[in-house]
Amino acid sequence: MLEWKRERNGSTALLLKGARRVGKSTVAKAFAENEYKSYILIDFVQASKEVKQLFDNLMDLNYIFLRLQSIYQVILEPRKSAIIFDEVQMCPQARQAIKYLVADGRYDYIETGSLISIKKNVENILIPSEETRLDLYPMDYEEFRWAMGDTATFPLLKQFFDAKVPLGAAHREAMRNLRLYMLVGGMPQAVNEYLDTNNLSKTDAVKREIIELYLDDFRKIDKTGRAAKLFENIPSELNKNSARYQVASVLDDAGRKNLMGVLADMKDSMVVNFAYHANDPNVGFSLHSDEDYYKMFVGDTGLFVTLAFWDKDYTENTIYEKLLSDKLSSDMGYAYENLVAQMLTASGNKLFYYTFPHATSHKNYEIDFLLSRGKKIYPIEVKSSGYNSHKSLDEFCLKFSDRIDKRYLLYTKDFKKDGQTLLVPIYMTPLL
Repeated sequence: MLEWKRERNGSTALLLKGARRVGKSTVAKAFAENEYKSYILIDFVQASKEVKQLFDNLMDLNYIFLRLQSIYQVILEPRKSAIIFDEVQMCPQARQAIKYLVADGRYDYIETGSLISIKKNVENILIPSEETRLDLYPMDYEEFRWAMGDTATFPLLKQFFDAKVPLGAAHREAMRNLRLYMLVGGMPQAVNEYLDTNNLSKTDAVKREIIELYLDDFRKIDKTGRAAKLFENIPSELNKNSARYQVASVLDDAGRKNLMGVLADMKDSMVVNFAYHANDPNVGFSLHSDEDYYKMFVGDTGLFVTLAFWDKDYTENTIYEKLLSDKLSSDMGYAYENLVAQMLTASGNKLFYYTFPHATSHKNYEIDFLLSRGKKIYPIEVKSSGYNSHKSLDEFCLKFSDRIDKRYLLYTKDFKKDGQTLLVPIYMTPLL
């Protein structure tokens, strides 16, 4: 955001997009308070009819700015003030006006909104090209540790990662801290609830409210209920350890028809992270990805854990305590895979994976994630516990040896090397 302010200097508006309840409005307001002499925040959910109608006629911008200053009791100063269009999807004319407001050049403009809501409200307006878009995700693991009052962990983890040495006695606590992040998640309301109450059941209740909100949104964009059903079944689909999301096990024949629009809307919601099959695992994955062959992950692993126990009225503290101490009998490997997907996405990576047939059986080898770095690729396998073998990784590296730089196995044990494979604790995923 600072880079946008410094480099664009008012030549574009900033559009913060992200899932509902991810903190877009809070971030925009904090940025305006810190970086400008004054600002006006127009919340278009609550804004009066008079405020919204100001953007119907842009012939006299002086009048618009005068009225806004009068209504909000704020003095705006050229190049020292900002105007925030919060939930801009609720006033399409204001979004269209961005083109002319930016051209005027007096103030900076920050817009917030969920992309899916914006898409549904812009059919009859001219989309401004004068926008710089930034994705806002749930709090990542480093930000979560900051919220816990811990600013030392991540710099130390980076030192251990760069030196390629194990943490030793500190590893156990590092994994416990990571599991706490998995349970609470990175949604600001859930984090606040945990900080205020130190109670995981109350935190779970907040997460359930957010999930209900998402399900309501999905039912609005797809009145057939398919989007909501696909979302609800993400944990069970990942638990099957299948090579793809098996839509046929969730929707009937009629429901599977004309599904691409529904999937596109789910992706735009930023509630879900998609991983696509890379048909040719080489740099430029997008050129060879198969959009009919995909996996779905919940954008926030804290929400994922709650969704996994959705059949209960609330996720009991006993379940949370067993998860926290790594003693829950059920295999939680799929939760770790969701966590890695979230961490890689937050680090700016698109998600791709690869499967190929086993030479002597009907099973497939699978590489959980593929990263592109320069002219080489990094294959990643995720394990929820030990690493007795990493056959898929070994076979993949034999098959595509000329394309590979580093190879990683992410797991719950301490850092070590196994031949050319680096065995990396999952909490170091953001450092890859």
